[in-house]
Amino acid sequence: MSEVLEKVSQEIEKLRDEMVKTLVELIKIPAISPDYGYEGEYDKAQKLLEIIKDWPFDKVEVYNAPDERAKNGVRPSILAYYYGEKGEESPRLWILTHLDVVPPGDLSKWTVTEPFKPVVKDGKVYGRGSEDNGQSLVASLYAVRAMMNLGIRPKRTVILAFVSDEETGSKYGVEWLMKNHPELFRKDDLVLVPDGGNEDGTFIEVAEKSILWLKVRVKGKQVHASMPDKGLNAHRVALDFAYHLDRLLHEKYGERDELFDPPESTFEPTMVKNPADSPNIAPGEHELVFDCRVLPRYNLDEVLADAEKLAEEVKERHRKEVDGEVLPEIEFEVLQRVDAPEPTDPNSEIVKLLQEALRKLRGKEAKVGGIGGGTFAAYFRKLGIPAVVWATLDEMAHQPNEYAKIDNMVEDAKVMAALALL
Repeated sequence: MSEVLEKVSQEIEKLRDEMVKTLVELIKIPAISPDYGYEGEYDKAQKLLEIIKDWPFDKVEVYNAPDERAKNGVRPSILAYYYGEKGEESPRLWILTHLDVVPPGDLSKWTVTEPFKPVVKDGKVYGRGSEDNGQSLVASLYAVRAMMNLGIRPKRTVILAFVSDEETGSKYGVEWLMKNHPELFRKDDLVLVPDGGNEDGTFIEVAEKSILWLKVRVKGKQVHASMPDKGLNAHRVALDFAYHLDRLLHEKYGERDELFDPPESTFEPTMVKNPADSPNIAPGEHELVFDCRVLPRYNLDEVLADAEKLAEEVKERHRKEVDGEVLPEIEFEVLQRVDAPEPTDPNSEIVKLLQEALRKLRGKEAKVGGIGGGTFAAYFRKLGIPAVVWATLDEMAHQPNEYAKIDNMVEDAKVMAALALL
């Protein structure tokens, strides 16, 4: 088997230039969620289907989650099957990557190239989505392509899943697939999600925190800033609430678990919005969002209950009747919620297989741990299917001048092939 793995690794090396070309072509196509005002993943999915149309996959399926906001009204996901040595009876390995990327952010901070005009420089491919998740997407493709070129059937059927809507909650991606096509998944499947890791590829994620994205809307009464007594400044109420919520959550949910990095729950105020467009307007509305990543030992319902109780206290502190209306009002909207499932067993087959592959190919011992959450793996764990998150990354995701290191892409493809072969 080591001889076969060596042949496949050598073939992957030969495909290096083609891998770079494919990554460049995919980066050129913005695949940003309608949640951010863009068209979604349709064009990128079509490009990927064009790239693989002549590849000898045994089966390629397209699943379109309906979303009227997106181009052609759909959010596509592609499953490409390469059967193992026992055909459809072979054990199965899923490798899941995502088509969507986050918006480019402040364009002035992109100093190497524009976000969707990829550049190859110093052994790296620059552009939005290059590392997150283009690097691993291309690595998974060419792990299989190398076996195809050599006429090798792996021990395990490889299912390459290229899925929409990872960046904004998976409602139109993995979650939709599992709700609408449960027949696709088996309890004895092995799952790799190459969407997290470290720069030497020695971290295997087996656990995630719960996720709660909580939007808070405060309603007051807009007024000229020189006459605050005639209205109610929603901004002041929101500041009061945000400060005390931040302190409350950190104090009450402050335990540590060294399995995770960071080892404690995190509660980060992220987005802020109010309609005042002049310095002399005291706004009547204010919105803020908290991104909460909560250790699995805590219950998200309790976190929400604490926020609601605090809201009542803040409302009472600022209570005022304006034009017959009792203010302020404080409302909540849960933008995303994922309750942490049971971790993948560190002694499960997929963990041991990945550790063995890294020993054989890199001579390194990989450790297991947990992260803040937000990957496809959590959805598989909820079904009782063991899943790991692993990749070799410089951790450039969501940053300006995002890049993928070409060596990481090539070397990870070898590890992915090993998971199918060993």
